[in-house]
Amino acid sequence: MSKSPIDFKGSNFTLSVVHLHQSQPEIIRQAIQEKINQAPKFLQNAPIVLNISTLSGDINWLQIQQAVSATGLRIIGVSGCKDETLKKIIASAGLPVLCEGKVVFKTTDSTKSNLVNDHNQETNKARIINTLVRSGQQIYARNTDLIVINNVSAGAELVADGNVHIYGIMRGRVLAGASGDFKCQIFCTNLAAELVSIAGEYWTMDQIPGKFFSTAARLYLQDGVLAIQTLN
Repeated sequence: MSKSPIDFKGSNFTLSVVHLHQSQPEIIRQAIQEKINQAPKFLQNAPIVLNISTLSGDINWLQIQQAVSATGLRIIGVSGCKDETLKKIIASAGLPVLCEGKVVFKTTDSTKSNLVNDHNQETNKARIINTLVRSGQQIYARNTDLIVINNVSAGAELVADGNVHIYGIMRGRVLAGASGDFKCQIFCTNLAAELVSIAGEYWTMDQIPGKFFSTAARLYLQDGVLAIQTLN
């Protein structure tokens, strides 16, 4: 029996979502370029999703697409679009219109408690890594926390939908709250990261306050902005 020439398989990728709050193409281009200049290794030629949920009124999609592409970012999809006409324009430009958010299931009272218990049992199980995380490796903890009890090499990447705990030297990239949970945090016993991110807000290595470098630290979001304090 011959094997099928293709297979469809699920997978997970780390993508940045760029939320547009302005429809003027040149303003968008300049703002994106400033971000890229701050973290060129992380953002140069990166695949991204554009979220346009806060935009309203007349939108020149072609000009916006050209402005973003001029920075080198690769648009692979658009989310947050509510206007049917605009959806057709985006689709005609060769881009998929994506849906974000959680699926809500309606349940009866008799099954609700069982579903809640099952959900808690599933999401409370953190993913634990005991071995060295080497350069080029990416570890993703879906819908849960990630705990690494070893060192993380430069060029490695830790990604979790929940919190991230590193009991070792953190030299790579660490992204907590990857699905957008701004309450997530990063805990590290020796912070020397190339990049830290929580729910899309990030610092590159040179943005981490110097006094916290190579120390035990806790990172979190405060009013939507990254904050850091000594981990006692």
